[in-house]
Amino acid sequence: MQHIDFLIIGSGIAGLTYALKTATQFPDKNIVIFTKSNEDESNTKYAQGGIASVLDLKNDSFEKHISDTLIAGDGFCDPEIVALVVHEAPGRIAELIEWGTRFDKDFEGNYDYGLEGGHSQNRILHYKDITGLEIERSLLKKVNATSNIEIKTNQLAIDLIVNPINNTCKGAYILDLNSNTVQGYHASVTLLASGGLGQVYKQTTNPSIATGDGVAMAQRVGALIKNMEFIQFHPTALFHKAFKPSFLISEAVRGFGAILKNKNGEEFMQKYDERKELAPRDVVARAIHHEMIVTQAACVYLDATHLDKHEFRKHFPVISKTLEEVDIDFTKEWIPVTPAAHYSCGGIEVNQHAESSIQNLLACGECATTGLHGANRLASNSLLEALVFAHRASLQNKKLLENACSNVINHTFLQPENHHNIKIELQTIKEELQEMMQRHVSIIRSDKGLNQTIERLQFLQRSLEILYKTHPISVTLIETRNLVTVALLIANQSLKRKENKGTFYSESLV
Repeated sequence: MQHIDFLIIGSGIAGLTYALKTATQFPDKNIVIFTKSNEDESNTKYAQGGIASVLDLKNDSFEKHISDTLIAGDGFCDPEIVALVVHEAPGRIAELIEWGTRFDKDFEGNYDYGLEGGHSQNRILHYKDITGLEIERSLLKKVNATSNIEIKTNQLAIDLIVNPINNTCKGAYILDLNSNTVQGYHASVTLLASGGLGQVYKQTTNPSIATGDGVAMAQRVGALIKNMEFIQFHPTALFHKAFKPSFLISEAVRGFGAILKNKNGEEFMQKYDERKELAPRDVVARAIHHEMIVTQAACVYLDATHLDKHEFRKHFPVISKTLEEVDIDFTKEWIPVTPAAHYSCGGIEVNQHAESSIQNLLACGECATTGLHGANRLASNSLLEALVFAHRASLQNKKLLENACSNVINHTFLQPENHHNIKIELQTIKEELQEMMQRHVSIIRSDKGLNQTIERLQFLQRSLEILYKTHPISVTLIETRNLVTVALLIANQSLKRKENKGTFYSESLV
C-alpha cells in the first residue's frame, strides 16, 4: 500500500488552499490531491456571485456581517464560529489576491463590492460572474507550480481506511478511472474536500460529480454527520430544458436590480418579506414555490428589462451569453427561473480546526458543517468558509503528524468477478431516488412524504449493498451507493426535525 503524508480528496477551493498551506509548512512532505474528474471540476468552479468579506470599514463593519450571517442562519449558527470566520476573512482574501486571484474594481481602482440577498451592505468581492472559476484558476496555477503537490485526476474515492482500535483514519481506497483498478493509499493525514451532494435531487445547480461522496464515506466509518435536513435551494435557476444541471442566475442579478414577477406579471416578494428580492435564499425560494402553486405555473420570472443593458453585460457576461444562446433577450423579455437544489448546510461535523470525530480525518468545504451557516447559508459565505477552514485545518498539521501511527493496515480490496451489466439498473435507481427527493424532501416536506421516502430508500440501499458486494466496482455503482446514503441522511434527519427553521419547512409542523 503506497504511503502519502497528506491525502486530499477534492480539488475545489478547500482542497487546493489546504494543499498550498501544507506544502509551505512541510516542503519535505508529499501532498497528493485526488479528484474524480478534471483538476478544475468542482462546485467552486460554478460559483458565480463572489466571496463575502468586510474590507470597506468606512461603510461596513464586522458586526454587520456577523449579524447578517446569524439572521440568515435562523438561530442555528454557532456565534463563535461566525465571529471567527468574519474576522479572519480579510487575511484569507489578502492571500487569495497575493496568489493571483483577480476581483473587479471600479474606475477609481477600488474594489467593486456587490450586494446579495441577506446582506445589509455591499461586501461581495467578485470577478464578473465567474468568481469561482477565477479563484480555481489562480489556485491551480500556484498548486501546479508547487513541487511537493501532485494532482491525480480521474480518481474516485471509494471508502476511507480507519483503524477501529483507535478510531484513526489511515487513508483511502481509490478507483483509478484510467486503468479501472483500485489502489489503497496509506496516509498520515486525510482531508475530505469533496464538495456537495446536489445530484440527489432532480433539479440542481450542482455538476454531475456532486454525489455526496465525502459525507457518505465519512458516515460509513462512523463519523458524526449533522444538519443534513438543511438543504438550500437557490431561488433562481434558469428554467430551460437545455440545461442539466440547471444554469444558475446569480443572486447578484437581483442585487443589481432585477425584479421577481409571477406569470401574471405581478411583483410578489413584498408579500413575503420587507427585504423583497434581497431576502435570504430560503425565504425567496419558498415565496417562488408558493407563487408557482397559486398561479399554476412551472416557473416565475426575473425582470431585468429596466436595467442598463451595457452594465448588465459587463457585470454578467456569462449569464448574458447563456441567455443569448437560448434566445432569451433580457433587454426585452423576462428571464424564466425556478428554485433548484444548490447547497448543503449540513455535513460532516467538525470543530474550529476542521477536525472530524475520526482522528486524523479533516473535512472542509461543503461536505463539512462548521456552525457558520446554521439553518440557511448567507449568500457568498461558502467560498469564505472554505478558505478560513482550510487555513485553520493546516494549523493542526504538526499535531496530526505527531499523532499519526506508522502501523499500516494490511487489507486487500477484493473485487467480485461478476460481469453482469447493471448500468441500466443503477440508472433506474438513481432516477427514482432523484424523483422521490424532489417530490418529498425538497422545499416543502411532510411527515407522510418523508416516511414513504425513507421506507423506499432503505429498500434501495439494501439492494445496492447486494450489488456492491457481488459486482465489480464502477463509477456508477459507487456514486449511486453514495447518493442513497446521503438521501437517507437528509430524509431521516428531516423527520427528526420538529421545528421549521431556515431551509427546512414541513407542512406537518404548521
